[in-house]
Amino acid sequence: MLPFLIIFLPIIGGLLVYTVKMSDRFRDGFVLTVTAVTGLLGLSLYSYLQKDTGVVVLKYSQILHPFGISFRLDWLSAVLVTIASVIWLLVTIYSFDYMKSMHNIKRYHTFTLITFGATLGTLISGDLLTLFLFFELMSFASYVLVIQEGDAQAMRAGFLYLIMTIGGGLALLFGILGVYTMTGTVAFTEGGFIAAGGTLSLASFIGFLIGFGVKAGMFPLHVWLPEAHPVAPSPASALLSGIMLKIGAFGLLRIIFNVYEFRFLKEIGWINLLLVGAILTILLGSVFAIMQTNLKRRLAYSSVAQMGYVLLGMALLSKQALIGDVFHIFTHAIMKSCLFLIAGTMILLTGKKEIRDFRGIGRRLPVTMACFTMCSLSMIGIPPFNGFLSKWLLGLGALEVNQPLSAVVLLISSLLNAVYYLPIVINAFFKQEEHDFSGIKEPGWRMMVPVVVLAIATVIFDLLPSNLLLSLSEATAAALFGGN
Repeated sequence: MLPFLIIFLPIIGGLLVYTVKMSDRFRDGFVLTVTAVTGLLGLSLYSYLQKDTGVVVLKYSQILHPFGISFRLDWLSAVLVTIASVIWLLVTIYSFDYMKSMHNIKRYHTFTLITFGATLGTLISGDLLTLFLFFELMSFASYVLVIQEGDAQAMRAGFLYLIMTIGGGLALLFGILGVYTMTGTVAFTEGGFIAAGGTLSLASFIGFLIGFGVKAGMFPLHVWLPEAHPVAPSPASALLSGIMLKIGAFGLLRIIFNVYEFRFLKEIGWINLLLVGAILTILLGSVFAIMQTNLKRRLAYSSVAQMGYVLLGMALLSKQALIGDVFHIFTHAIMKSCLFLIAGTMILLTGKKEIRDFRGIGRRLPVTMACFTMCSLSMIGIPPFNGFLSKWLLGLGALEVNQPLSAVVLLISSLLNAVYYLPIVINAFFKQEEHDFSGIKEPGWRMMVPVVVLAIATVIFDLLPSNLLLSLSEATAAALFGGN
């Protein structure tokens, strides 16, 4: 029953938050407990991987007859569940103080928990149909987080998000129908089970690229992302960018390694569609980020570019690049969640949103802006921060498969990252205040602790004798390549 507990504990908890009358203090404690317990249940998945061969499949043929539903516990699902659980807990702690002055707080916590359960359900799905059901639930539940403010701008951004979500879902459904028509199964298989060309096979693959590419923010399917982030509450932005973008990448990893045979995709050349998309996403995301003056829009376009790294890592079909790919999923989740939380702190305390308005704020918020600086240096790829190691591994992977152009793109992107992150840091610490920030001070511990923990996580793993995140990335990459 563990998969059902992991999925439905937060979903039922969210419904109870909405329907049962609770004091604010009890509600916050209840939400925190449900999130923490769900995360612990997710982490318990590792015990099953240690005892077994590395893959545990649970099938329930009586549910959703005639297809049934199934769950798959392997290194990929366990690692992504770990990332989601830890980030979700930290963002939840941050949100208690952040949301105090907001309206519809009960609705926010309700749909945050429902989205959490649906996200975990997607990650432990054992077949395409089960994944599709929870993927769609996650997408529609997170729509409510995007429109939390309820103003005209939020509703417009939410409508765009909804349209893109529905379009991506239809493309994904087409891919699933195509796979079932060709093979009679939709279950994930070690090493994949499709190695046949043809129009339907190609169309299905493109359907998956579109369906998961929308959620991953792949260019040109990224258009919802820079619109949704500026209007969503900052904790929701942290979850959207830190976790939910990774669900699109997770789906593509399943398609490349557990539905299609990755060697076949390489031989027939279809993987080059993803490779080109990844390079465009990296470069154009970075260029558009430079052009933004709104802090959260700049961070949003940065997320587009950073997801391009993740897409590139899987498109190279190199074991070395795949290690860097999974490691960058860890890295980006940590960095971007922290940056969006810090942006939320700055906007909440000052009422400002434009980057130029934060000149001199580093003197008032030294710890907060120090954390922002650490994450920025990691984004740029300065050693010893995590971002350097993930780009190093991706670059080695590119050269391993004779793709020097991809390595050059990574270097160019690092330079572009410096162009749009360093001015924010310089403005904060070295420019004179243009606004009166005299009454501003660091927020309370519930907003500070998650930010500090995430900032430390951008560097601490590279300084330890054993890099836990790298070890998990290596285990995941070995498992994905092991079936071929």
